[in-house]
Amino acid sequence: MYILIAPNAFKNSLNAPEVALAIGQGLQSSKLSCTTECFPVGDGGDGTAQLIIDKFKGTAVPVEVHDPLGRKIQASFGLIEKGKTAVIEMADASGIRLLNTDELNPFKTSSAGTGEMLLAALDQGVSTIIIGLGGSATVDGGAGMLSALGVKFFDANDSPLHRLLSFGEAGVRPYPIPEDLSQLARIDISAIDRRIFKCRIIVLCDVDNYLLGENGSAAVFGPQKGAKDSDVPELEKILGNISALGFKETGNNMDKVKHGGAAGGLAAALHAFCNAELVAGAEHFLQLTGFEKSLKNCDLVITGEGSLDAQTLQGKAPFAVSVLAKKHNIPVVGVAGRVPLGSNAELDQHFSVLQSIGHEPSGLASAIADTEANLIRTGTLIGNLFSLSTNK
Repeated sequence: MYILIAPNAFKNSLNAPEVALAIGQGLQSSKLSCTTECFPVGDGGDGTAQLIIDKFKGTAVPVEVHDPLGRKIQASFGLIEKGKTAVIEMADASGIRLLNTDELNPFKTSSAGTGEMLLAALDQGVSTIIIGLGGSATVDGGAGMLSALGVKFFDANDSPLHRLLSFGEAGVRPYPIPEDLSQLARIDISAIDRRIFKCRIIVLCDVDNYLLGENGSAAVFGPQKGAKDSDVPELEKILGNISALGFKETGNNMDKVKHGGAAGGLAAALHAFCNAELVAGAEHFLQLTGFEKSLKNCDLVITGEGSLDAQTLQGKAPFAVSVLAKKHNIPVVGVAGRVPLGSNAELDQHFSVLQSIGHEPSGLASAIADTEANLIRTGTLIGNLFSLSTNK
């Protein structure tokens, strides 16, 4: 058998390449005679950009940026396709993993570092920029990113809204944060870096939420980034105001575009102010990396992520993998830390088998710690089960 191993990351545990290697190790130690190919996948979530860079054997470009709280850090983006395309991971500059738990506060975090990465990519003369938006720490409607590109934000007295990101450090460019944006009265795009409009910008989104409303950035993702329930209405008001004032400047509706709620509204800002294309991350990733070519060689696909459930069907990477596999009549085994206890008709349409990797009762911390061992064991189990049919 030729088995294609195409998992997403298991959040808070292993990245996608590590998951693929563990499953492959289990298969090779099983009784099944098989050839395996590891093809880790992403859907725009944290780590997707690095997968693209690795797949294209791209080069890393180091850049100094400001993290969500304004501290200077070293990050990097990738260049692929002979330097014509830049690949940016928002989480490298504006990610939640850059903060301690007690630092989470969406009123004080900025997407400015992502804007600085965009500027650095433009300095390389690229014609295309691909951005992965997963894992952000911000709900600033992209204001920090836009400010880095030259957009200005003013209050009712026409005074600029900003905070110095590096406290007391001379020469640091000021960027607004949501705490300031509650006073926003005017946006001025006249000084935006015009190079951004000569570049095709493709934004890989791992959620399809709109900017505003009960399923929007503030309501759904604000609490994940440190917002209290009582903070959500204020964040919603700030985002709605940015959207309304942005429409006056650009004629584009931030709150009417699918995926616009990704990364605290950064996706909507990129679309409205920079003419970016917002795409379903998983589908675009598989197309960009030539996934179907590998499918044509295989007899079985194994995919998965931390949890396989109804949300998987909302465009997550394992679902996108299963859709293409079904197109080629290839069976798909889905593995996860958690799968539904009962049958799910929609999931069953796309996955021939759903297999939980856990083997004994355990708490979440133990399950996360044992992920690699459980994936190896599950890979061996799958191989042994298929060997029963192939040896008949």
